[in-house]
Amino acid sequence: MNTSKHTELANRAWSVADLLRGDYKQSDYGKVILPFTVLRRLECVLEPTREKVCKRLLDFAGQEIDTDRFLRKASGHDFYNTSEYTLKKILQDPPHLARNLTEYVASFSSNAREVLEKYEFAQQIRRLDGAGLLYKVIGKFADLDLRPYLLDEHNNVVRGDDGRPVTVVSNHQMGYIFEELIRRFAEQSNETAGEHFTPREVIELMVNLLVAPDADGLSTPGAARKVFDPACGTGGMLSAAEEHITALNPDATVKVYGQELNPESWAICRSDLMIKGQNPDRIAFGNSFSDDGHPQETFDYLLANPPFGVEWKKVKEAVEYEHKVLGESGRFGAGLPRVNDGSLLFLQHMISKMKPVEASGEGGSRVAIVFNGSPLFTGGAESGESKIRQWILENDWLEAVVALPDQLFYNTGISTYFWIVTNRKSPNHKGKVVLLDARDYWQKMRNSLGSKRKFITPDKIAEITRLYEDALTETDDAECLWRGKVKVFRNEDFGYRRITVERPLKLRFDVTEETLAALEESKPVQKIPNASAFLDALRAMEGRSWATKQEAWLALKDAVIAAGLTWPTGAPFNKALRDAIGVRDPEGEVQKVKGAPEPDPELRDFENVPLDEDVEEYLKREVLPHVPDAWIDPSKTKIGYEIPFTRHFYVYEPPRPLADIDAELKELETEIQELLGEVTE
Repeated sequence: MNTSKHTELANRAWSVADLLRGDYKQSDYGKVILPFTVLRRLECVLEPTREKVCKRLLDFAGQEIDTDRFLRKASGHDFYNTSEYTLKKILQDPPHLARNLTEYVASFSSNAREVLEKYEFAQQIRRLDGAGLLYKVIGKFADLDLRPYLLDEHNNVVRGDDGRPVTVVSNHQMGYIFEELIRRFAEQSNETAGEHFTPREVIELMVNLLVAPDADGLSTPGAARKVFDPACGTGGMLSAAEEHITALNPDATVKVYGQELNPESWAICRSDLMIKGQNPDRIAFGNSFSDDGHPQETFDYLLANPPFGVEWKKVKEAVEYEHKVLGESGRFGAGLPRVNDGSLLFLQHMISKMKPVEASGEGGSRVAIVFNGSPLFTGGAESGESKIRQWILENDWLEAVVALPDQLFYNTGISTYFWIVTNRKSPNHKGKVVLLDARDYWQKMRNSLGSKRKFITPDKIAEITRLYEDALTETDDAECLWRGKVKVFRNEDFGYRRITVERPLKLRFDVTEETLAALEESKPVQKIPNASAFLDALRAMEGRSWATKQEAWLALKDAVIAAGLTWPTGAPFNKALRDAIGVRDPEGEVQKVKGAPEPDPELRDFENVPLDEDVEEYLKREVLPHVPDAWIDPSKTKIGYEIPFTRHFYVYEPPRPLADIDAELKELETEIQELLGEVTE
């Protein structure tokens, strides 16, 4: 099918919008057109075996047996319909259109029927019937030729001279038609387009980077691959992965799997698979975190574009249970991110479904996921996010992070990144991570689509892919190709020790109106018998100051005893007195606890020291020249991991000369004066 034919069929299906105008909002056109297109395609696919299925059903009449397996075999597909109705036959009984169409839909196998139910098709039938549109809409689709193969008058598939079936609309071609209809629906429903659709060129680049290192293996005869997307939306990434693999090897077997939470997107994805001849049962419905739709499966390729910053509060109980109870034997043993961003939960979920690498070197998986910048660095040392990054890097799974241009997506203009993860790195890349800066590889769109104002052209996709392959293989000419856009690091380069730098608490001791007021507020002093008299005795010392604690206590004690009172004892009182009258002073007395300097919480500082650097050497070089009395508290040292992508590619730009700035300001000032002069004339 050429492009014009594909567009023609999509136009014919979308022409139903002319009938709906007035009774439906534009954003609702797809709710009729998409399910009817699916229904018509399924009808055309099942046409050659329709009578065979009905006959097989009669064979089991009166028997208590599960006929599903037999009926699937009779239909030759993973779905079937046991009704004698077709859309054309339904048109022959106008008074009962809604009833007969409803019965026809109910006669599909459960997997097909479930898809149409998610479209709320029964509601659309009633709505069209009530508006007097049902006959015309059915008529439009009954005449739409979506047969996969050419049939003769006996419903047999016509074959050419080479013995191969004569194609009318292949599964692959039907996918393009359906994709075109989805795109038009998205344009009419702008508010949800960004939630369910990833730009085609972003998917193409993502699949390229995911599959590129496996090109040789994929081209071998009998190659079979399983692909999974845990947030599959309408299935765009799964379709692109399948197309890419089959382009490398037309004889390859590709099975796609997915899971989706949004019912409409799930229905579209399953519809797309059914239309293309894939098994729709492989697309699970539900939340991937709390209700894993493929708990025992592992996959060759995993890819996803989960919603940025998705909150997981609704499944918090289930996720925390798995983390605490199952630990490393579950999916979330490495750690839990903050509840307002579940991005790293998706990645852990995907890693749990990687195929293990066999002793022979066979097996293993590759993972690609789209993130915003947050998962690179959010969370301090030993936070949930940091522990997840540590787990991935210490297992040597992170192959690369690729920075993309901003303004690529329909519903956000923020910067985004691909993370490529694998448990079968090439020998020369083990222990290493590639950072690829592709932020400048874009072209401005003529017309923006929502927040999308840039796109990546095919030649830029090819260039980024080439850079990526060179970075992984480190070819001799790679350096001249990279042009500063690629940097390779060791895994441990992203780790650090967060050390706590302490400085001693230094105090002098003053009796002032303020320090006495603070002392009066302290609970240990309020518990002293004759507390007011005690405080009056100390007020007699107001204005006095001492350099050491011993001198201060001795003088204050003498004043209290001279007033005929008893000097209080006990650690709580002594601490309250010191905290009240002790005043921080850089030249003051160093306070000690059990003979060691007491750290001052207000002077406490933190430093991130690279993992491969000695912390004491770091202290001598970076800290002690400025604060000679500082020390490290080793009991508070924490291990952290972050990937400061932007820092590694930062290029210093010197400020413009002051003379240039001054000249520009004078020029603007002159221009403003001229404009004001025109206004006042």
